Amino acid sequence: MSRTRLLSDSSWSRLEPLMPTASAKGGRPFQDHRRVVEAIIWRFRTGSPWRDLPAEFGPWQTAWKRHRRYSGDGTWDKIHAELLSEADSVGKIDWSVSVDSTVNRAHQHSTNLTRDTGGPSNYRNLRREPADHGIGRSRGGLSSKLHQLVDGHGLPLVVLVGPGQAGDAPMFPVLMAHLHVARRGPGRPRSRPDRVRADKAYSSRAIRHHLRSRGIVAVIPEPADQRGHRSRRGSHGGRPVSYDVIDYRHRNVVERGFSDTKQWRGLATRYDKLALTYRGGAVLRAITLWLKQLGDTPRPSHAESA
Repeated sequence: MSRTRLLSDSSWSRLEPLMPTASAKGGRPFQDHRRVVEAIIWRFRTGSPWRDLPAEFGPWQTAWKRHRRYSGDGTWDKIHAELLSEADSVGKIDWSVSVDSTVNRAHQHSTNLTRDTGGPSNYRNLRREPADHGIGRSRGGLSSKLHQLVDGHGLPLVVLVGPGQAGDAPMFPVLMAHLHVARRGPGRPRSRPDRVRADKAYSSRAIRHHLRSRGIVAVIPEPADQRGHRSRRGSHGGRPVSYDVIDYRHRNVVERGFSDTKQWRGLATRYDKLALTYRGGAVLRAITLWLKQLGDTPRPSHAESA
C-alpha cells in the first residue's frame, strides 16, 4: 500500500457510499473523497501538523476544513452509527460492554485558545464545542480524557472527550445515553447491553441503580472505602456488592482498545485546539477499526435483515 493509500479497496468500497455527496443543499459536490479522508487519517496517524501534509494529498486546507465540517455536522458519527448497525446485523457486536477512560497530554499548540469560547461544558451535545475545549489542568499538566464504551472485542461503541482532571463516574450516564445501535429491519435501536464491565471508579449507588433498573448485569467491584462505609452503617448500609469475578477478567478489552486507538499519535497526544475535531479524529479511528472488523463480510440488504 502506497503512502497515500491508507485504506484498503474493500474498506473504501464500504465507506464510500456513506460519504456525503455535497457540502450543502444545492452546494458544490465534494471531490476526491478518498484522498481527503486518507489525508485526515495520515495526519492523525502521524500526529503531524496539518500544514505538513504531503503534497500527494492535495491542499492541507481542504483536509482540515473537511474534517472540521464532518466533525461538526455529525458525518463521522453517522458513518460510525451505520457501521455499528451493519456489524450488529451480522452478529459482529459483543454486547458484554466495558467502559473506561484514558488521559492524553495536551500539546502546547492545542492549549492557546481562551476558555470563554464554545458552549456549556456538559458534553451531552456532541456537536457543540465546550467552553473549556475538553482540556483540564491536573498534577500532570494540561490534558484531555477519551471516554469510551466498547463492545466485548474492545471496539468503540461510544466516544466522548472531556477534561483530563474530571472523574469517570459522572460521564457514565452520558456514555450510556449515547448508546443507540439501529436495527436493520423493524424494531427500536438497541441501547441496552447484556452487561457492563467497569473498574472501581464506576462503583456508585447511582450507577448500580441505573444498570439494575434496566436489567443490565453490573460487573463492577466495590472499593475498600465503600465497603468500610457500608459495614459501619450496619443494616442501613445495604447488602454487600457481588459481581462475577471470572467475567471481570475480560474488562481489559477496553485497555487493549485504547492501545489500538493510540496507535494514531494524533490521539495519544492532543494537538487539536478544538475538542470537536479531536473527538472527530477518535471517531474516525473507531470507523477504521470497525471497517477492519467487518472485513470482507457481505453487506446485508435491509430486506434480508428484516
